[in-house]
Amino acid sequence: MGTKKILVVDDEPNIVRMLESRLKASGYEVITASNGLEALKTARSERPDLIILDIMLPEMDGYKVCAMLKYDIEHSRIPIIMLTARAHESDRKLGAELGVQEYIVKPFDGKELMKTIEKHLARSRR
Repeated sequence: MGTKKILVVDDEPNIVRMLESRLKASGYEVITASNGLEALKTARSERPDLIILDIMLPEMDGYKVCAMLKYDIEHSRIPIIMLTARAHESDRKLGAELGVQEYIVKPFDGKELMKTIEKHLARSRR
């Protein structure tokens, strides 16, 4: 079925590098963005199979990026995993209302994140 493409969006370069390295080692194609506007533009042009998205981003926050993609029929089915330091229940609730598939709080367990990614990519294969 080809290599799955994952968009990693975070403004912390260390997190982007760590995720990119781990995902590439697992056989995924990785594209990255460091702010919300870049994330939206990249998601629309590259059509990733899954997005790992931070909330607190420059230019446009992750909630707005998510909302704009989920309300766009061409991109609404892309699974989005929020990976963020925001741990409040209200943040989780807003993510769920916007259509986020998973909400993972930093610091995170890399093995659990990989299982979550694989689960959502398997679902999207149908």
